[in-house]
Parts: sequence; C-alpha cells; structure tokens
Amino acid sequence: MELTRKLDEYGKGAWIAVMVLSFIIFWPAGLAILAYLIWSGRMKCWKGVGAGRWHNRRSRHDRHYETTSGNSAFDDYREETLKRLEDEQIEFESFLERLRHAKDKAEFDQFMHDRGDAPKAPPQAEAGDDRPNA
Repeated sequence: MELTRKLDEYGKGAWIAVMVLSFIIFWPAGLAILAYLIWSGRMKCWKGVGAGRWHNRRSRHDRHYETTSGNSAFDDYREETLKRLEDEQIEFESFLERLRHAKDKAEFDQFMHDRGDAPKAPPQAEAGDDRPNA
C-alpha cells in the first residue's frame, strides 16, 4: 500500500498523528489503525523491542549489576566508593531510627507529664501477706 509506505518513511510520529486524527474524526477508524500498528509491529515499543530503554535497564540497587569501564583502577575506586556510601547509608538510617525513637519517647513523656499521670510503681505486697494484689 502506498499510504503505509509513505507513513513508514515519516516514522512513528506520522503513524501516531494519523491514529489521533482518526480517533477524532471517527473513533472506530482510530481503533482499527491502533490494532494495525500493534499487529504489524510498526510501533516496536508495543512488542517489547523498543521498550529496552526502560524495561531492560538494570537497577543500581540490583546486586547483579556488573559492568566494567575497562579501567581496573577506576572500577576498584568505584566499587570502594559504592561500598562506603552503602555503609554510610546504613549508619544514617540507624541514626534516624534512634532519633525517631528518642523523639517518640520525649513526646510520650511530655504527654504523661501534661496529663498528670506519671507512671507509678505498682503497690508492693506487705511481708507475711499471702493475698494476691487486686
């Protein structure tokens, strides 16, 4: 078909423009063009081929993320720096947890003080008294 070849020459943008215009003018035609684009593979990102930029990118947090720059000195430096940063992050998160705990305790103590019900020691059983405390 001459029209498809012409649109292929212009690229994905032309196909998208035709599809959007078709949806505006007569929505079943837009739906048909969308189905044709998916079926024919013209929009490769919908078949998983063009999605590599997003879906195949490895996470920095992935422990299997192993790449080399080709420079062993730089790779060693990078590895040491990443390890140091991970250790610092763990220490900082631990510090934040202690800080949150201290803040919660201070707020609770202030609440109890304002309420006037400071925690009291439970009554002690008298010597020789075998009755349970009630």
